[in-house]
Amino acid sequence: MGSGKRVVVIDYEMCNLDSVVRAVEECGGDSVVTREPKVLDQGTHLILPGVGAFADAMANLRRLGLAAALQEQVLEKRIPVLGVCLGMQLLARRGDEGGETPGLALLPAEVRRLRSEVPGVRIPHVGWNEVHTVRPSRLLEGIQPGKDFYFVHSYHVVCDDPADSVATTPYADGFTSVVEHENVFGVQFHPEKSQQAGFRLLRNFLAV
Repeated sequence: MGSGKRVVVIDYEMCNLDSVVRAVEECGGDSVVTREPKVLDQGTHLILPGVGAFADAMANLRRLGLAAALQEQVLEKRIPVLGVCLGMQLLARRGDEGGETPGLALLPAEVRRLRSEVPGVRIPHVGWNEVHTVRPSRLLEGIQPGKDFYFVHSYHVVCDDPADSVATTPYADGFTSVVEHENVFGVQFHPEKSQQAGFRLLRNFLAV
């Protein structure tokens, strides 16, 4: 039985959608996948997934009219949004990948390439790694600190306000892996591929 939560999963032609939709429905949400800006009005919650390059993704979001629709829903109507992997990065003010590109500006942050002073650390960061809570977060309630989640990325979010970074991961020189800013949430990992901890996080998002 559904939870009464209507989750709009945004398709801007750079997303792995099937696993996200299955995970949302497993967690009790009713999901709809759309490329139509007007459909965002139907959601109690929005999810912005994504794989690929920041500049290409923003070009698609603008071409489809989804960038402006997202800004309206999140900034004016205060609908909760969860950015996943590239989707988290797109929430930021700007990104460096593919040339300096304005983002959705839903989160006061910038996106930069992962770097490491430690020899042998590979970029992109691919695989399971720890997520350490640094301050209380609605997304991370009931999830053990240091739990492993599944990552695939070469860039990371740098928040203007350290308080918006609610969890970090000790890879490369360390990076923010979970953000929470009012009704804006983001995770650098893939909760839909992170087994029970990932499903708990999605349930927490649906409860916001």
